[in-house]
Amino acid sequence: MSKLLSMTEAIRRYVPDGAAVALGLALEPCIPFAAGHEIIRQGRRDLTLIGPISDILFDQLIGAGCVAKIQAAWVGNVSEGLGHCYRRATEQAQPRPIVTEDHSNFTIGLALRAASLGAPYIPTRSLLGSDLARKNSTFLHASSPFDGSPLLLVPALQPDVTILHVQRSDEDGNAHLWGSLGICQEAMLAARQVIIVAEEIVSREVITSDPNRVIGPSYKVCAVVHEPWGAHPSAVQGYYDRDHQFYHEYHTRTRTAEGFQQWLDEWVLGLKTRQEYIAKLGSARLGALSVKEHRYAAPVDYGY
Repeated sequence: MSKLLSMTEAIRRYVPDGAAVALGLALEPCIPFAAGHEIIRQGRRDLTLIGPISDILFDQLIGAGCVAKIQAAWVGNVSEGLGHCYRRATEQAQPRPIVTEDHSNFTIGLALRAASLGAPYIPTRSLLGSDLARKNSTFLHASSPFDGSPLLLVPALQPDVTILHVQRSDEDGNAHLWGSLGICQEAMLAARQVIIVAEEIVSREVITSDPNRVIGPSYKVCAVVHEPWGAHPSAVQGYYDRDHQFYHEYHTRTRTAEGFQQWLDEWVLGLKTRQEYIAKLGSARLGALSVKEHRYAAPVDYGY
């Protein structure tokens, strides 16, 4: 049965108020901005955002008032520095106060891995002696039952929904992702449900021709959305490059709450669909970001 839905319908069905949502899991590439913008347009509230570095999508959701809690390693603008909306929320409770549970990139991966295994926690020596181990009250200090050495127990973290942007998927949610995977696999296996957003929808035969590239099991997938350019301004390897200028413009314009609201009205609330967003970018900008030099992997022989 096909799981194809529009972005509007996928977010309406599977991202309710109060949901814990994992996003931006491949680190800098394949950030599902189109999904995040639809969450903002539908006015979701009291969300918990889960992820590693997150980049400006978390900042946008925070500035739009969608977020109650952050469980992440970092929130900001990778190439520019501060996330102004995140800073206003943490320092001034604008547009609302948020709760932050600090992780490292490693421990957020461990927390999701634990949930994917059905384990209550994963022990580690990472972070021992750091401020993170003291500040995040969900971490527990323990001793190894084998030699008594100190350990830190990282509790399992299960998102209600993980949203992944991928290069291609079939209609059932068997999806190929290549390049940086980050912690996409851990988050997909940990989540109760998964929304796949794909640059291309392809046949099952294309997917099964390269099974090792499948990011995770399709039975976890509740919806598949076909959304070309759905990760802009982040990069999607083999499809388009990172739009560095877009990040710079966002950083400059969102220094004030008024500036952020103007940016949000222009780039999110004033655009009903991703197609309108693409049209606003314009053909010249899209052409400049498109792939200039193809670098294909060597063929893989799955025969016997």
